[in-house]
Order: sequence, then C-alpha cells, then structure tokens
Amino acid sequence: MDRKGFLQKGLMGTGIFAASSLLGNVVKNDIDELKELEIVGFNHLPNSKSKIMENTIVHKAETRGHANHGWLNSYHSFSFANYYNPDRMHFGVLRVLNDDTVDGGKGFGKHPHDNMEIISIPLEGDLEHKDSMNNVAVIRHGDIQVLSAGTGIQHSEYNKNPGQPVKFLQIWVFPNKKNVAPRYDQITLNLEDRHNKLQQILSPDPNDAGVWIHQDAWFHLGKFDKDFALDYKVKKAGNGVYAFILKGDFLIEGQPVSNRDGFGIWDVEKISIKANSPDAELLIMDVPMSI
Repeated sequence: MDRKGFLQKGLMGTGIFAASSLLGNVVKNDIDELKELEIVGFNHLPNSKSKIMENTIVHKAETRGHANHGWLNSYHSFSFANYYNPDRMHFGVLRVLNDDTVDGGKGFGKHPHDNMEIISIPLEGDLEHKDSMNNVAVIRHGDIQVLSAGTGIQHSEYNKNPGQPVKFLQIWVFPNKKNVAPRYDQITLNLEDRHNKLQQILSPDPNDAGVWIHQDAWFHLGKFDKDFALDYKVKKAGNGVYAFILKGDFLIEGQPVSNRDGFGIWDVEKISIKANSPDAELLIMDVPMSI
C-alpha cells in the first residue's frame, strides 16, 4: 500500500472519512492503525516547503483542499479524507481545520470518533447535534461546542433549517490523554466581549473561560476595528500559534493575511496582530507543537 493509501486507511480510526462521505455512510473504526499512523506520519513540524521564514508558515485560502458533495461544501486547511498533501498534515496537535457549509435540512449521518478533541464553531445558521450519550442540542453563531471522543462515541450533525445553509468550523485536536470517558459540552458566549480584544473560548482548565479540552491549548476569537493593534502572548512554552482569518485583512508579525488564510508561527513568546480592514475577525489557536 502506498503512503496515501496507508494514510487514508489509518484515518478511518477517528471517523475522518465519515465526515466527507455521503450522508449516512459509516466507516469502520480501527484504533491500532491510527496509532501506527501517528508514529510514522505526524511527529514533525510543518514542512519547510510551506515556510516563509524558519519559524512561520502561511496557508493561503486558495491553496486549501476542497470537496463539494452538493449538500456539503468543505475547505480543508490540513489533509482530510480524499485531500492529501504531505506538506499539510497538521500544525502541532492541530490536526483538522475544516470550513464547512451544509445545505438546508442536510447533514452528517451517525459516525464514530475516538481519541480526538472535536471543536465546532458555528458561523451562520443552526446546527443540530445528536450523540450516543443521548445529548441532543442545537448550536448557533456565538456558541462553542466540544466533544471529547475518548474511548469512543458516535454522533450526527444536521442543518436544523431546511431553507438556509449552516456554516461552521470543524476543528480536531489530538488529546494529551487517550481513552478518557467521552464528554460533550457547549456554551454561549457574549459576542461583545471580542470587540477589539481576544475572547478566550477554549482552554485546558474546566474553571477557566470557555470550554475545555484534554490538551494544553487555548483558543481565542477577536473582532477588530481597522488599525487596531495588540500583542498575543503564547500561553505555554513550546506552544505555537495558528491564526485563521475569518473575515477581512490582518498583519500578523509583519505578514499580510486575508479572509480564510492561515498563519502559523512557533518558537516565539508573543505575536503582533494588526487589523487592516473594518470588522476584521480571526481565530487564534495556541497549541503544543509536539504530539
């Protein structure tokens, strides 16, 4: 089997193919192959071919993987399902960053996950979640959802409204603890708390702001006026920062980035951020670089 085939086969262990297959298609779970894949394929920093400097990487929006299934239009910042790019496997423990649009009344049928922290950030519309722990919930813009798959869970996600699309970010992070008890949580945030500041939406601490995951990672959302500038201090030594631009134009550490671009940097203590357009929005993901 070639490397691409091995990658695709191994990724079935987290349900990665279910997320891009036709509605209702359920894939086989195989934890052992995923473990082997992590050892041979995931323990490296971002490939030098994508670097602009020794410690930075830029992923322009138009270079992302793309899959349009009719009911699902998905852009992949990192290799996912049929999109395979050896230079775009992950950023530290950040494994998946999908920018999804689902047609009205459509969605992902029940599919399995294990040993992955899964974060959903709705951008527009209503997304209904059901899982094997009997959780039923609807998440909307302003909500954050987290699923610690742990020893294994099955869930489905559907667009609640038949007449309009739902748009959301689906993010997967490798956990720092395996085979934990599965867990579901969601919160609603005050959108005003991210105006000209970075609003924490995720951390490793259940008592801190936002949801929490089994990883030393911190996520922040911000919405800024034109020319507003601030510094972001990296939360933990050894972590890197991956910024995903939701809207508008920014200058991050002197690098211009725009709508749906990604910018990663590591081996720094802080980064400078400046909004170059009105109502510019971004997501900051502060994550360990070693798996």
